[in-house]
Amino acid sequence: MTSPSTESTSEDLTFEQAIAQTQTLLENMAANDLSESETSAAIANLVKTHNGARGFFVTYLTDPRAFVDRPSEAVIQGLKASEEVPDLLIKNMAMSAAMVVHHRRNQHEEMAASSDRVRSRSVHLIQSLNLPVLDTMVKQLLETAQTGVGEYQSFLDRWGYDAEQREAIVQAIQPLI
Repeated sequence: MTSPSTESTSEDLTFEQAIAQTQTLLENMAANDLSESETSAAIANLVKTHNGARGFFVTYLTDPRAFVDRPSEAVIQGLKASEEVPDLLIKNMAMSAAMVVHHRRNQHEEMAASSDRVRSRSVHLIQSLNLPVLDTMVKQLLETAQTGVGEYQSFLDRWGYDAEQREAIVQAIQPLI
């Protein structure tokens, strides 16, 4: 067993290294090889950098195993340790909601289902983290998605989301309001 908490997580951690470390972490979690405190520490270590947090979410949110749908308290506590998490989680929710629309337009139902699972998991994590900053970000994203102006305008514009995709983002936000 490789303990993810002992692997290098310096500021120069690459996105690819973070993905690999998260894959190892998920394997260890699935095998019940880590205590709750080891799991929490490993996640906190990974998500303390931007690349680490990005790699964690890309891997965690798309993992096919059902245990990811029910994050443990150790996962929640590990995620709460990083200031990188709220913004990335909000953006993952928005992007996955918009991608459901994109994939369905192109008759890629399996990819749409995968994006919808990421959206659902992101919403659940936002609810579970219960951080005031997330409440603020949710309101800001809702305002921008509805009006086209606001804190998340450059983010939504950068990805070129159209009216239907922005409405999907609004719908994804509803359980969080």
